[in-house]
Amino acid sequence: MKINIICVGKLKEQYLRDAIAEYGKRLKRFCSFSVIELADEKIPDNPSGAEEARILKTEADKILKVICDDDYVFSLCVEGQQLSSEKFASKLSSVMLSGKSTIDFVIGGSLGLDNSVKERSNFRISFSEMTFPHQLMRVILAEQIYRGFKINANEKYHK
Repeated sequence: MKINIICVGKLKEQYLRDAIAEYGKRLKRFCSFSVIELADEKIPDNPSGAEEARILKTEADKILKVICDDDYVFSLCVEGQQLSSEKFASKLSSVMLSGKSTIDFVIGGSLGLDNSVKERSNFRISFSEMTFPHQLMRVILAEQIYRGFKINANEKYHK
């Protein structure tokens, strides 16, 4: 099983890179795990609707280029479905049992995700009604993926 976190923008803070590396190390016994960082687009101050649409489309094109046709895609977006950790683990398990060999989790840039990415998605997921910094969301997502594998393996970690 291969798990990718596809995200727009680079992690600048070392402590966040360290956290992602730690979860990547923990996940090695369950799957192949990678983070694919794509360049974000410059957003002007007070962008027009047309400028925002252009930026979203440009970022979407980059995202869609790295997703393979047979990948199962989770898009993180505010209108997505919220799941408990147990239900998220169950969803991961069912995707793996369906024969998919790669799962992609997509985190958009500061403007979110273009509809073309959401339409390509197999599942839209939201982690909260709150807004989190995209860089921090990568760590939260990596932790929940690890937690999901631990739950599915009936191992201690989840409380």
